[in-house]
This record gives sequence, C-alpha cells and structure tokens, in this order.
Amino acid sequence: MGALDRIEEIIAYVEQAKAVPMSRACKVDRAEMIAMLEELQNELPGDLRRAEAMLQERDKIIDAGEREAERIITEGETEHARLVSRHEITVSAEHEGNRIIAEARGEAQRLRDEVDEYVDTTLANFEQFLHRALSGVERGRDKMHTLREIGTFAPSPQEPVEEEKPLPQL
Repeated sequence: MGALDRIEEIIAYVEQAKAVPMSRACKVDRAEMIAMLEELQNELPGDLRRAEAMLQERDKIIDAGEREAERIITEGETEHARLVSRHEITVSAEHEGNRIIAEARGEAQRLRDEVDEYVDTTLANFEQFLHRALSGVERGRDKMHTLREIGTFAPSPQEPVEEEKPLPQL
C-alpha cells in the first residue's frame, strides 16, 4: 500500500469514527490512529529514496550523454584536423568538421534537454504526491487536535462546576 493509500485510509477511519453526542467531536482509537500514522511515516522514506535514485539515474544519463557528445566532438575534431592537413580539400574539410562539431553539440544539448525534461516531470509528479501526502497528514493532525481540544472542554467528574453569577445591574 502506498503513502497516498495510507492517507486515504486514515481519512476514512476518522470520517467513520463515532460522533460524540452534542458536539463536533468523534471517538477514535488512539493506538490505531498512531499505528496508521507510523505506517505512513515509514513509507515516506522509501518514496524519497526512489526520488533520489531517479536523480542519480538522471546524472548517469547526463554523464553518458556528455561522454558520447565528447566522443563525437573528438571524432569531429580529429576528422577536421585530418581533412585540413590535406591542402586540396582544406575548405571542404573545415566545413564538414564544423558541421560535425555543431551536430555533436546539438545532439548533446538535445540529450541534456530530454533528460532535464524527464527529470523535471518526474520530480513534479513526486512533488504533487508529497503535497497531497502532507495535506492529508495535516488534515489528520488537525482533526486529531480538534478532537483533543473539544474533549478537554468538558469538566471532569472531580472538578466542581461553578455556578453562573448574575451580572451586576448598572
């Protein structure tokens, strides 16, 4: 079960809790609620590790693309130098070498752009997931705090209830 499923489960649990008569409060099993929140807490680091693995994979792809671009550029420059050394085709070789270098640089930039787009999309999806998870946790905590606060307003059997005194007349 994923973290979002856990959050939905917690929300459903709170929504199905028995209402306390004459109040907005409801009764939930504290131990069960804590257990559900701890399960959610344990799942989030896994999602964060997956995001970190995606970033590492992005770096590997970028490195591979840069190495390939450097190889292509080196080949282009080598070919360029070879062609330039031949006097009768110097002009043609310069154009071809420049074309290969430009093509290699364009291909390297295209690869970088594709990788950046992929990683940005993946991170944006993960960011949305984390926002939804955080929002669910905040709603759960708010409900829990509200229930706790509402529960503390009722006087306990040991506390004497003060009688209301009439306001003085002016």
